[in-house]
Amino acid sequence: MLNGAQIVVRTLEDLGVRQMFGYPGAAVIDIYDELLNSDKITHILARHEQGAVHMADGYARATGQVGCAIVTSGPGATNTVTAIATAYGDSIPLVVITGQVATSLIGSDAFQEVDTVGITRPVVKHSFLCKKAEDIAVNIRKAFYIASTGRKGPVVVDVPKNCQNPAIKIPYENVSEPMHLRSYNPTVFGHKGQVKRAAKMIAEARRPVLIFGGGVVQGNASENLAKVIERMNLPVTQTLMGISGFPGTDPHNLGMVGMHGTYEANEAMHNSDLVIAVAVRFDDRVTNNARKFCPNARIIHVDVDPASISKCVHADIPIVGDCNTVLGQLIQSLEEQDLHANPELASWWDQINVWRSRHCLAYAKSDSVIKPQQVVEEVYAALKDRQEQFFVTTDVGQHQMFTAQFFKFDKPRQFITSGGLGTMGFGFPAAAGIKVAYPEAQVVCFTGDGSFQMNLQELGTCKQYHLPVKIFILDNHTLGMVRQWQSLFYHQRYSQTNLDFNPDFIKLADAYDHKAFKISDPKELRTVIDKVLAMKDDLVIVDVITDTDSKVFPMQRTGGSMEDMILSEDKED
Repeated sequence: MLNGAQIVVRTLEDLGVRQMFGYPGAAVIDIYDELLNSDKITHILARHEQGAVHMADGYARATGQVGCAIVTSGPGATNTVTAIATAYGDSIPLVVITGQVATSLIGSDAFQEVDTVGITRPVVKHSFLCKKAEDIAVNIRKAFYIASTGRKGPVVVDVPKNCQNPAIKIPYENVSEPMHLRSYNPTVFGHKGQVKRAAKMIAEARRPVLIFGGGVVQGNASENLAKVIERMNLPVTQTLMGISGFPGTDPHNLGMVGMHGTYEANEAMHNSDLVIAVAVRFDDRVTNNARKFCPNARIIHVDVDPASISKCVHADIPIVGDCNTVLGQLIQSLEEQDLHANPELASWWDQINVWRSRHCLAYAKSDSVIKPQQVVEEVYAALKDRQEQFFVTTDVGQHQMFTAQFFKFDKPRQFITSGGLGTMGFGFPAAAGIKVAYPEAQVVCFTGDGSFQMNLQELGTCKQYHLPVKIFILDNHTLGMVRQWQSLFYHQRYSQTNLDFNPDFIKLADAYDHKAFKISDPKELRTVIDKVLAMKDDLVIVDVITDTDSKVFPMQRTGGSMEDMILSEDKED
């Protein structure tokens, strides 16, 4: 016999939750009281509810498990909306438990009452409002099942205060049987006939390209993906969210595709005769103008979400199913039909290597100012040389794109960033969440002086729980990506992008009892990076003063095709 608050904690324990993140308040105080009695769950107290859910998000992305957060009602719940939307945009499995006023007060504009289910409905996979204590366990179990199956995503469970009443106890039973919901049955296996057709089409293609997205990473499909690529000798490119799903150093990898993708990736896509799309949504940052997308290519589209197929780009062969399962089916079909790469791919690879020879990511280094690309390159070189487990997070802006372009990730889940929503302030708390999951791993966050200031309060969380992440601020004293657009397309009218009044990040680190360095000399860069990475037990902020005028290239011209690219400020293709 347990009360509602005890049922929340016991259900989470029985579902295997060992770390969760949150911020208490009156509407969840009974749950927090019960958390003190748990010897299985470690709770991480964030300094802001948005930070708590970003931490749970980073935890989920790095581990593949469901991230879990708990907050109070009213502003506690509304503060999570941006973080929930971030997870929703990238299909990340989260369960967010929110407190709510007593059921008798719902609709009365009670203190700290908001319609949490209504507010979050557009940015969750599903949501539950518990109306009695008996609803709590079943709704939490359903939430974990829904969050972690099909196209993954965040689920909210809203728990009114009276449902947690310590004085009212009801029977509780740990249900070990697999969850089944009559109205929710995600398709796992692809249609056999469609898979067979796709296999034959791949073998016949003369200019194929395989593009994959974040679903490959979240769906643990990297191994089967690599088998298909190797067998059929396919050029491969990935979206921002797909990075780390296939080794960045593999010669088959053309790099990232899309808005700031490589010249060879975008040219190969535009000139292909077959696009094999695996777990990719074909959003605008990938396709540019969808009406001009890959004009001579047929499309094979594999996705677990049937709503994503032919939503933005028509699929000639649609295959609904779990991408890892479908790729396994595809491998089997290729073997059964004894299909191999088309011999004519040799000339296709020759053309791709011509595009590669343009060296589209080349940039001019300087002896007097640090280029932001240099920071990413040097950290990559240092981490690669150290041969240790590592994860890299980013915030959003130029530094995010430079990381995507210049850091070669070879293992799944190494690269963690906000793609769909593009949330500034994500990278640092996400890094903290990863460090909770993998305390021995090296966790590096690339951020900007704009992004870092959005959630820097989590420096307190990192001190309390000893989360020694390494933070590299690419400090250009401006909102770099917006300034880039203002420079290129708005006649250098720099409206509200100046950040000349930043705090002293060295003093800020000292205020939280962390370590910090500030560098502006390119010759000092690698020395400081090596020193910082060796400081295993310290959170370290590295304030790297970088070139304000550096820009991210290549850059697609908005409204054009995949190959309408600006390669530098004075050069288009």
